[in-house]
Amino acid sequence: MENSHINENNRTQVQPVLKSKLEEFRLLGVDSVTEQGLWEYLIKKKWKKVKHEMRLYEMIQEILSVKVSDYLNYVTIESYKTTEFSLDNEEELKELLK
Repeated sequence: MENSHINENNRTQVQPVLKSKLEEFRLLGVDSVTEQGLWEYLIKKKWKKVKHEMRLYEMIQEILSVKVSDYLNYVTIESYKTTEFSLDNEEELKELLK
């Protein structure tokens, strides 16, 4: 991860909100989300272009507004970015490029 995000200072203050959001995810059947994964989503996706330290109420509002589908889309795209395809198999390459 990058050095340190602008909002990293407030992470301990919003930790109960993160836990609440994780519990909501679990109630909706998504058990694989971790607190660190949710925090990385917020930093890399939701707060990517934030140039100033957000106020506490703004951070809480952003955390509570995270939708399960948005998070899962982010995780899927990130996994595609990190997956290495085997280019040795010409059949697989042709199938991908159809």
